[in-house]
Amino acid sequence: MAFWLMKSEPVTYGIHHLKAEGETLWDGVRNYQARNFLQAMAMGDQAFFYHSNCKPPGIVGLMTITAERVVDPTQFDPASPYFDPKATPEKPRWFTVKARFTREFPEMITLPILKAQFNPEELGVLKKGNRLSVLPVPPAIANRILELA
Repeated sequence: MAFWLMKSEPVTYGIHHLKAEGETLWDGVRNYQARNFLQAMAMGDQAFFYHSNCKPPGIVGLMTITAERVVDPTQFDPASPYFDPKATPEKPRWFTVKARFTREFPEMITLPILKAQFNPEELGVLKKGNRLSVLPVPPAIANRILELA
Protein backbone atom coordinates (compact mmCIF):
# COMPACT_ATOMS: atom_id res chain seq x y z
CA MET A 1 0.00 0.00 0.00
CA ALA A 2 1.28 3.46 -0.93
CA PHE A 3 0.35 6.84 0.48
CA TRP A 4 -0.46 10.00 -1.44
CA LEU A 5 -1.53 13.58 -0.81
CA MET A 6 -4.31 14.98 -3.01
CA LYS A 7 -5.26 18.65 -2.97
CA SER A 8 -8.62 20.24 -3.58
CA GLU A 9 -10.10 23.62 -2.80
CA PRO A 10 -12.80 23.08 -0.16
CA VAL A 11 -15.19 25.48 -1.89
CA THR A 12 -14.93 23.45 -5.12
CA TYR A 13 -14.72 19.96 -3.60
CA GLY A 14 -13.97 19.50 0.07
CA ILE A 15 -13.86 16.60 2.48
CA HIS A 16 -17.51 17.36 3.36
CA HIS A 17 -18.48 16.72 -0.29
CA LEU A 18 -16.63 13.40 -0.33
CA LYS A 19 -18.12 12.39 3.02
CA ALA A 20 -21.64 13.08 1.70
CA GLU A 21 -21.05 11.24 -1.60
CA GLY A 22 -19.01 8.37 -0.18
CA GLU A 23 -16.91 8.00 -3.32
CA THR A 24 -15.79 10.26 -6.14
CA LEU A 25 -13.98 10.30 -9.46
CA TRP A 26 -10.95 12.57 -8.89
CA ASP A 27 -11.29 14.28 -12.26
CA GLY A 28 -9.89 17.45 -13.79
CA VAL A 29 -6.17 17.01 -13.05
CA ARG A 30 -4.32 18.67 -15.92
CA ASN A 31 -0.66 18.44 -15.03
CA TYR A 32 1.37 15.61 -16.54
CA GLN A 33 3.42 14.89 -13.42
CA ALA A 34 0.27 14.80 -11.25
CA ARG A 35 -1.40 12.59 -13.88
CA ASN A 36 1.56 10.21 -13.73
CA PHE A 37 1.21 10.00 -9.96
CA LEU A 38 -2.49 9.22 -10.40
CA GLN A 39 -1.56 6.45 -12.85
CA ALA A 40 0.86 5.01 -10.28
CA MET A 41 -1.89 4.60 -7.67
CA ALA A 42 -3.29 1.17 -6.89
CA MET A 43 -6.54 0.02 -5.33
CA GLY A 44 -6.24 0.14 -1.55
CA ASP A 45 -3.69 2.97 -1.52
CA GLN A 46 -4.41 5.72 1.00
CA ALA A 47 -4.54 9.42 0.15
CA PHE A 48 -4.48 12.36 2.50
CA PHE A 49 -7.16 14.92 1.59
CA TYR A 50 -5.53 18.37 1.63
CA HIS A 51 -7.64 21.53 1.55
CA SER A 52 -5.76 24.10 -0.54
CA ASN A 53 -6.27 27.75 -1.43
CA CYS A 54 -7.97 28.46 1.90
CA LYS A 55 -6.93 29.90 5.24
CA PRO A 56 -5.41 27.87 6.70
CA PRO A 57 -4.63 25.09 4.23
CA GLY A 58 -3.97 21.61 5.56
CA ILE A 59 -4.74 17.92 5.72
CA VAL A 60 -8.33 17.23 6.73
CA GLY A 61 -8.84 13.52 6.21
CA LEU A 62 -8.06 10.27 4.51
CA MET A 63 -9.34 8.56 1.36
CA THR A 64 -8.91 5.06 -0.04
CA ILE A 65 -8.29 4.47 -3.75
CA THR A 66 -11.06 2.21 -5.09
CA ALA A 67 -10.41 2.26 -8.85
CA GLU A 68 -7.16 2.82 -10.69
CA ARG A 69 -6.15 4.07 -14.15
CA VAL A 70 -9.63 5.42 -14.95
CA VAL A 71 -9.95 7.48 -18.13
CA ASP A 72 -10.98 11.01 -17.09
CA PRO A 73 -14.25 11.64 -18.97
CA THR A 74 -14.03 15.43 -18.60
CA GLN A 75 -11.32 15.56 -21.28
CA PHE A 76 -13.95 14.67 -23.93
CA ASP A 77 -16.67 17.11 -22.79
CA PRO A 78 -16.53 20.44 -24.67
CA ALA A 79 -18.64 22.03 -21.94
CA SER A 80 -16.15 21.04 -19.23
CA PRO A 81 -13.40 23.41 -18.07
CA TYR A 82 -11.14 20.32 -18.30
CA PHE A 83 -11.90 19.63 -21.98
CA ASP A 84 -8.84 18.66 -24.02
CA PRO A 85 -9.41 18.94 -27.78
CA LYS A 86 -6.38 16.73 -28.47
CA ALA A 87 -7.77 13.82 -26.44
CA THR A 88 -9.91 11.15 -28.08
CA PRO A 89 -11.63 8.08 -26.64
CA GLU A 90 -9.23 5.98 -28.71
CA LYS A 91 -6.22 7.91 -27.40
CA PRO A 92 -7.03 9.54 -24.05
CA ARG A 93 -4.44 11.83 -22.49
CA TRP A 94 -5.78 12.12 -18.94
CA PHE A 95 -6.31 9.39 -16.37
CA THR A 96 -7.49 9.46 -12.79
CA VAL A 97 -8.71 7.31 -9.89
CA LYS A 98 -11.80 6.82 -7.80
CA ALA A 99 -11.47 7.57 -4.11
CA ARG A 100 -13.70 6.56 -1.19
CA PHE A 101 -14.13 8.56 2.00
CA THR A 102 -12.25 6.86 4.82
CA ARG A 103 -12.28 9.39 7.63
CA GLU A 104 -12.24 13.05 8.49
CA PHE A 105 -9.66 14.10 11.07
CA PRO A 106 -10.98 15.72 14.26
CA GLU A 107 -8.68 18.70 13.64
CA MET A 108 -7.06 19.94 10.45
CA ILE A 109 -3.31 19.36 10.33
CA THR A 110 -2.53 22.87 9.15
CA LEU A 111 0.33 23.89 6.91
CA PRO A 112 2.13 25.59 9.84
CA ILE A 113 1.92 22.33 11.83
CA LEU A 114 3.22 20.37 8.84
CA LYS A 115 6.12 22.83 8.44
CA ALA A 116 6.99 22.44 12.12
CA GLN A 117 6.97 18.62 11.92
CA PHE A 118 8.51 17.92 8.50
CA ASN A 119 11.06 19.33 6.11
CA PRO A 120 10.46 19.83 2.36
CA GLU A 121 12.50 16.73 1.47
CA GLU A 122 10.21 14.60 3.64
CA LEU A 123 6.89 16.06 2.49
CA GLY A 124 6.64 17.42 -1.04
CA VAL A 125 3.75 19.78 -0.32
CA LEU A 126 6.22 21.87 1.70
CA LYS A 127 8.64 22.45 -1.18
CA LYS A 128 8.76 26.05 -2.36
CA GLY A 129 7.01 26.49 -5.69
CA ASN A 130 5.44 23.02 -5.60
CA ARG A 131 1.90 23.40 -6.89
CA LEU A 132 1.20 19.78 -7.81
CA SER A 133 -2.26 18.61 -6.78
CA VAL A 134 -1.15 14.98 -6.35
CA LEU A 135 2.02 13.94 -4.51
CA PRO A 136 3.48 10.73 -3.12
CA VAL A 137 4.03 10.52 0.64
CA PRO A 138 6.72 8.15 1.95
CA PRO A 139 5.27 5.51 4.31
CA ALA A 140 7.31 6.66 7.34
CA ILE A 141 6.07 10.23 6.83
CA ALA A 142 2.49 9.01 6.30
CA ASN A 143 2.65 7.16 9.63
CA ARG A 144 3.84 10.32 11.38
CA ILE A 145 0.97 12.29 9.79
CA LEU A 146 -1.49 9.64 10.98
CA GLU A 147 -0.06 9.99 14.50
CA LEU A 148 -0.67 13.75 14.31
CA ALA A 149 -4.28 13.10 13.31
